Amino acid sequence: MFDYETLKLTWWVLVGVLLIGFALTDGFDLGAALLMPFVGRSDAERRVVINTIAPHWDGNQVWLITAGGALFAAWPLVYAAAFSGLYWALLLVLFALFVRPVGFDYRSKVSDPRWRQSWDWALCIGALVPSLVFGVAFGNLLLGLPFQFDDTLRSSYHGSFWQLLNPFGLLAGIVSLSMLALHGATWLMMRTDGAIERRSRNLAWGLAVVYLLAFVGAGVWLALGNIQGLVISSSFDPNVALNPLEKTITSANPGWLGNYVKYPLTTIAPLLGVLGGALALLASIGHSARLAFLGSSLAIVGTLCTAGFALFPFVMPSSLDPASSLTVWDAVSSHTTLGIMLVAAAIFVPLILSYTLWCYVRMWGTVTTAHIDANPHSLY
Repeated sequence: MFDYETLKLTWWVLVGVLLIGFALTDGFDLGAALLMPFVGRSDAERRVVINTIAPHWDGNQVWLITAGGALFAAWPLVYAAAFSGLYWALLLVLFALFVRPVGFDYRSKVSDPRWRQSWDWALCIGALVPSLVFGVAFGNLLLGLPFQFDDTLRSSYHGSFWQLLNPFGLLAGIVSLSMLALHGATWLMMRTDGAIERRSRNLAWGLAVVYLLAFVGAGVWLALGNIQGLVISSSFDPNVALNPLEKTITSANPGWLGNYVKYPLTTIAPLLGVLGGALALLASIGHSARLAFLGSSLAIVGTLCTAGFALFPFVMPSSLDPASSLTVWDAVSSHTTLGIMLVAAAIFVPLILSYTLWCYVRMWGTVTTAHIDANPHSLY
């Protein structure tokens, strides 16, 4: 079996893969639901949008549940500190996600236009809130969260929900919101035609511009602003499970860009984000839906990898007590636990990926208003 250090790094990669999988799959249906009131002008057109994502949205959302479960099993200290400290933000996301299954199932069961329009906006808001809050959370990770551990490793959080809505956090939220909305727009470009496809294409290039400006702006802010990154300044053995309080942390401005200097290959991530956004922009202008979707997918991968590479080896930095910051090396479960989880992941993740791919292949095709009119009761 792998040594402890290798397992720690492996699970850092796997948790990142789960988050990217969630953003790539659930990202387009969040984005499509967010854009539904704007690209669909009639009831039939809005049902077209819903039915492009209806066969997949619940399976896509499982990626988020899996990532949460992996976080609990692989990084229990991170799970405890994050889910208790960010309680209200996570509760807001949870209640927003509650709207989705109810909205999809009950929206078309009553023919009253006011009923259907109310659910349309509920689905829109249910997609907007998670898309924004996820980005705000990542932005605040780069700023550091106000938590600390006592001598018995009990965590305490000393911030509030409103403190998360700071300027840099909101900018990161705009990056996330525009990125996922762009992904939804490129998805609708592939799965619809006529007026819906045209409106989605027009929104796609505008969202690509917003994403590129916000993403580059956040990078410039990190490089030139007063955001203090963290650096581990003490030596340690990564094969030993460490007490988080035993390490020495120093602040460095711009510390979060240090990995890009130390490991030049990591600069591929921000470049991928910019190139993906640019490809989505040019492909949407050029009426190439598949290339636009590829571009939005690359933008998501590049953006999340940019954040992950910048923070490494930190997973949850602390602004209140830097020594309490949790890292890949000292926030993980035991060697045995990580090994058993890796075996399970090696067996089940390929099966899940294969089944998911089969579902997309079997249910692929363009959804049209004529199809909705011909099947008024059997579709969402």
